[in-house]
Amino acid sequence: MKTSFKWIAIGVLAIGLGGCAVGPNYQRPAVATPATYKEAELGTWKESTPQDQIAKGNWWQVFGDAQLNELEQQATANNQELKAAVARVTQARATARVAKAEFFPDLQAEPGAERTRTSPNIANPFPKNTFNDFRVPVDFSYELDIWGRVRRSFEAANNEAKASVASYETVLLTLKAEVAQNYFTLRVIDAERAILLNTIELRKQALQLEQARYKGGSASELDLSRAETELATTESEYIGLGKNRAELEHALAVLLGKSASEFSLAEKPLDLIPPVIPPGLPSELLERRPDVAESERLLASQNARIGIAKAAFFPVVRLTGAAGLETGDITSLFNWQSRAWSLGPSISLPIFEGGRNVANLKRSKAAYEEAVAQYRGRVLVAFQEVENGLSGLRILAEQDAAQARSVSAAGRTAEISNKRYLAGLVSYLEVVDSDRTKLETQRQAARILGQRLVTSVQLVKALGGGWADSSLSASAK
Repeated sequence: MKTSFKWIAIGVLAIGLGGCAVGPNYQRPAVATPATYKEAELGTWKESTPQDQIAKGNWWQVFGDAQLNELEQQATANNQELKAAVARVTQARATARVAKAEFFPDLQAEPGAERTRTSPNIANPFPKNTFNDFRVPVDFSYELDIWGRVRRSFEAANNEAKASVASYETVLLTLKAEVAQNYFTLRVIDAERAILLNTIELRKQALQLEQARYKGGSASELDLSRAETELATTESEYIGLGKNRAELEHALAVLLGKSASEFSLAEKPLDLIPPVIPPGLPSELLERRPDVAESERLLASQNARIGIAKAAFFPVVRLTGAAGLETGDITSLFNWQSRAWSLGPSISLPIFEGGRNVANLKRSKAAYEEAVAQYRGRVLVAFQEVENGLSGLRILAEQDAAQARSVSAAGRTAEISNKRYLAGLVSYLEVVDSDRTKLETQRQAARILGQRLVTSVQLVKALGGGWADSSLSASAK
């Protein structure tokens, strides 16, 4: 009899270990993708496979700005949102370990000692009404994963843990991009302020000249007032840009994990050249996007939860038992004769649950369909952002070349107008107009350069972290 029970238990355990997992196995949903970029020379698309484990590298170093490099390092070390993302990864991994624990038996030791007295007026199977009970038991419980509930639960939790790592990478990539964009925008303001400061000095000289000419009778009061107006207007614009610069400086402080009151950045006009995108840019770089990887891993998790919901329709088989020592005399507790044990399976079969399991299954399927739509939408957004970056850099490069010609022509115009005015051929209004045009073209040139740099950063972000050769990251995130 004992031998038969042993083989029955072994058979039940074998069924549990080799059982099937109900529910669909995950397959990546199809996503319609274009054959090539619009900027065809830069590469072609292919089916996306998450490769967000590839090291992103210090992509911002391609801009060759030492101060930007330092700010990026400070942000990575001190940003509070990034630290919160690290904590979320730890939580998700711990949750996955909790799910993994269900693969193993649950063992609990509950030693105890009792002294009991029973009433003599009731039937008593014991020889005494008062007796001791000393126990050192170990309780055993194990769910036989016949239908794959435990496996699907771990699959879901494990994919959510991977998604949390991808979410961390998204926060990190976004942080680095925001630092670079704010830095370049601030440097554009520095360049504009430098242009305005130089213009202020020139207009102070022009005002002094007009004052002298007015006293000598060769200039009208109208010319003098126009010179004063232009100087004051330029000074006002210079001061106004200071407000924008201060706000960007404060935003950088927050990204660096510092108080806005303790952070400042010395003015430095923008003098960088946007990096060149190599021809034949591989579409595989899009696979490094952590937000796409996060979306797909959440999709895989929702797929596994369909299996969990389906497993609820089937019986739950548990193997339970206890073994240990029990005696009424503590001196004989560890004798061989004090041993006691029990072993047997238990089955829980859902008969009526008011439609709860059906509703849970419908909810799981609907959540999966939602995740499919979100994943496909995320991939489409990724294509859009890459195309925006590629076309933006091409168009801005063309605009920059045209603006350079405009700056050169406006400079010649201003020089000619000034000479004509000093020769008495034109009014001071022409000088004012040509100087305004020259100033605006110079400022616009600085803005376009800033837009090219910011667009370069946006393309890096759209591609998941740069286009330099990368290797697998060995560090744990």
